[in-house]
Amino acid sequence: MSQFGGPNEFYGSGPSADASYNFDMPEFGQELNFQSFDNTQPSVPPNYDAAYAQPPAQGLGGFYDPTAYTDPAFAADKSGKQGSTAGAGNEFDDEPPLLEELGINPNHIFQKTLAVLNPLRGTDQQILQDTDMAGPLVFCLTLGGFLLLSGKVTFSYIYGIGVMGCIFFYCLLSLMVTRSQVTFGAVASVLGYCLLPMVVLSGINILITIQGTLGLIVSAISIFWCAISASKLFATAFSMDHQQLLIAYPCAVLYGGFALITIY
Repeated sequence: MSQFGGPNEFYGSGPSADASYNFDMPEFGQELNFQSFDNTQPSVPPNYDAAYAQPPAQGLGGFYDPTAYTDPAFAADKSGKQGSTAGAGNEFDDEPPLLEELGINPNHIFQKTLAVLNPLRGTDQQILQDTDMAGPLVFCLTLGGFLLLSGKVTFSYIYGIGVMGCIFFYCLLSLMVTRSQVTFGAVASVLGYCLLPMVVLSGINILITIQGTLGLIVSAISIFWCAISASKLFATAFSMDHQQLLIAYPCAVLYGGFALITIY
């Protein structure tokens, strides 16, 4: 700061020494134009003014119009979704029950069980020709369970004798029957349902010992019951007139094997 004589010389010589500093106020010769907007644009809903032009009839409820800003495309899409949902519900309503899809008919199971319990009872031929395996499986498992409670593990014997018996009776009935067609499923179903008296015998064996004279009598009754029921169902299912006694003897031999497993 030695080049300036005093403090006043610094401030006095500043503007004249450097001409790059210009503190003159600019002159605004241009006119400011502001843009104007039109409030009558077509984007406003047509029923906007109509909804608010009328005074509310009661309280403030008149100021709310739920249909004032409803988009027709959105309403159509929503109705289409509801229609598709209703259609899906109708499709599920038309489906058959689950037991029917699995091939399990509780009515047929009940009718066959009654036919075994009462051999003199008449049964429809269509029901007996049904290849229902739900009841036979339940009876076989129940028989094995009762024998297991008696201290005998005989599941393999039950299924082994049952399968061999079904094959034997299928071959035998195919040779004897001439009026209808014999199916392996129908034969196995009848033999499985007629196992019910043996299930009762195994249940009695849990409570009392049937290896004595009383046990032999009860076992003979159960074998006779199974043989009569099976021969009656076979004769009805395959139209075997006057052949019931011929088929009853092989049935008695088969169920005699199950009785031996139960007793001993």
